[in-house]
Amino acid sequence: MKTTLSIIKADIGSVGGHIAPSRQLFSVVKEYVEDASRGVVNDVFISSTGDDIALLISHQQGVLNEQVHKLAWDAFLEGTKRAKQQGLYGAGQDLLKDAFTGNVKGMGPAVAEIEFEERPNEPFLMFAADKTDPGAYNLPVYLAFADPMYNSGLILAPKMEKGFKFTIMDVSYTEGDRVIELNTPEDIYDIAALLRDNQRFVVESIHSREDGEQVVSVSTTRLHNIAGKYTGKDDPVMLVRVQGSFPATGEVLAPFSICHYVAGFMRGSHTGPLMPVKRNSTISFFDGPPIVSCMAFCVHNGKLTHPADAFDHPFWDYVRDKASRKAYEIREQGFSGAAMLPYSELEYGGIVKKMEKLEPQFEVRQ
Repeated sequence: MKTTLSIIKADIGSVGGHIAPSRQLFSVVKEYVEDASRGVVNDVFISSTGDDIALLISHQQGVLNEQVHKLAWDAFLEGTKRAKQQGLYGAGQDLLKDAFTGNVKGMGPAVAEIEFEERPNEPFLMFAADKTDPGAYNLPVYLAFADPMYNSGLILAPKMEKGFKFTIMDVSYTEGDRVIELNTPEDIYDIAALLRDNQRFVVESIHSREDGEQVVSVSTTRLHNIAGKYTGKDDPVMLVRVQGSFPATGEVLAPFSICHYVAGFMRGSHTGPLMPVKRNSTISFFDGPPIVSCMAFCVHNGKLTHPADAFDHPFWDYVRDKASRKAYEIREQGFSGAAMLPYSELEYGGIVKKMEKLEPQFEVRQ
């Protein structure tokens, strides 16, 4: 029987602004999931990244399963009640629909899922980001799956010689899921041309061309496309299976040492470096910087091992210092140029009303 891994993540309330969920809020969600999941799923792991709470659920119900998704939705509703009782900021912020309609995709929470037949040993990574959007994963997965400078297995491991299939979504298209499938190595330049635009084109999934197995799943939710206005950054999650015919854990982690610039930071309207952080890290400087956590697991007969924190190592302290320098340097530029996102990404903010007010005041000189 196949195993399904589902990450479902949401911001439902935070202490002191966008810092972190309260201990009581986290406990309410954890207790609800542990009680309600008995007999329904195989295993659950709960963590926080910034002000978001993520549920990793192992089960055998397949992707987009109503029972599993409702478990997460109801847990977030219970948490929202406690957030409101405590007067937390942004209570229920990511729950953008009033009624559950079968699964939470398109309702606000970030969702990433993979269904597979377990290998004798099945290691995988759970990534959770805060204060950024799904395009933040574009560069790391491109480098980890298409560039031998980061993935030495592409030239050393025979099972990766055939490359990988990238499914890329146009997240600006709101009438449905508009996707394209491209293969490495032959389509590598076309993939790069799309993935350079992190706000429009996002890696949704990656499959091995050796055996057809899905290796990567990324949440592609754009909250402003659901709500019609800015409600918070999308805070994406990602599942990556590793080892064997897939990249090694270290090959997937290596690109995150770049601390590449992504969308996010304060009001989701700026550019900042993606900082790899330890589990349950909070948000601070300028509502940022954008952060990503990574927990490493194995799953066996549907049961999760106790996780290892992939970014809790002295090497990543050096990388965090690098991210801090990059954050400080771009914030010195304030609102000017590349420090703030382009107008198209600010279209749901107050700047639109300001531009509408100023537009009639322009005159064409004779």
